[in-house]
Parts: sequence; C-alpha cells; structure tokens
Amino acid sequence: MSVDAAPSDLTKVDSAISGLSSSPPDDKAPVKGHRRASSSAAGVYNIADLEKEGKELQIAKETQKLNWRLNTSPATLDEKEVLKKFLTEPPVKKIDLHFPLGLEVTARNLKGVTIKDALDAIHKQFKKKADDELELPVLAGFEWDKEESWTRLIVHQKKEGQASNVGKKKGKKGKEDDE
Repeated sequence: MSVDAAPSDLTKVDSAISGLSSSPPDDKAPVKGHRRASSSAAGVYNIADLEKEGKELQIAKETQKLNWRLNTSPATLDEKEVLKKFLTEPPVKKIDLHFPLGLEVTARNLKGVTIKDALDAIHKQFKKKADDELELPVLAGFEWDKEESWTRLIVHQKKEGQASNVGKKKGKKGKEDDE
C-alpha cells in the first residue's frame, strides 16, 4: 500500500460524512397528519352539524316494539332485519343515549348508527346484571327532546315485555268462554 492511497480514501470517507446532516432531507413530501380519509358514508351526519342546521331527528319506530331485555345480547332478537335499520333519520355518526337515572352511553358508527349499535352500547353496560338487579329490565323505546339536549336520546324502560298478540287473543277467548 502506498502512502498516497490512504489519504485519498480518507478524503472520500470525510466527504461522505460531511455531506450528512442531522435533520432529514427536504426532498421528501411533507408528512400528512391523517393516515387515511374518513371512512364515513355519504349522507351520514355529525349530530353537532344537524344541531347547527336545525335539522329534526326522527327515531325509528321499530325500537318501541322490540321488547328487548337490556341484559341480553341484541343477537337474540327474532327480528334481525330491524337491527340493520338506522336508529335516526337522518343517520348520524354517534349519539348519546341517556338513562333517567343518569347513566349515559354512546352509540357510534361512522356509516350511521343502527338500532343494533344502540342496543350493543346499552347491552355492554347491563350484560353482567341479573334480571332481578334491574328495576326496569326491558327497553320501551327512545325519545328525542331537542329542548333538553339536541345531541342525545332519552332511553325509556319498562317492567316487562308485552305478551305477543297471539297470547292476548287466547286470553280474551278464555275470558269470553268463562262468561
């Protein structure tokens, strides 16, 4: 090895080191704040935007006929098609569900909160409770009171689910036979 070859090698290494900087190079595109665009569906609103616009909410009537026990899974319901319907019209991304005793749960779905989303949120709170621990174990329906709060629904409960129409008819026939 010659003495002249060693300094030339060092100058190459030195030039490589001097070319580095502690900050990243500027030729990269600026880093975006979000990883992806919103996955919400078209026509689904933010509840706060509806309040600003003054749009009225309509609650699906089917929720009043479910006779669903709060501590049972929504999957046990017979009417599976009802679970796929939007809870409100127009559909919203999230809505708070307020119980009269103060408990509040939030149902969320970026594609629009469905009846199943609301029941799942409620069930999550009550799934570990036994029937006798719940004073009013059956869902009676939801109420939207825009004067109290635009962004939440009031949950109504009842003691027992109503018997099916068939059972009522049999009861009436039995009473008629007795008379």
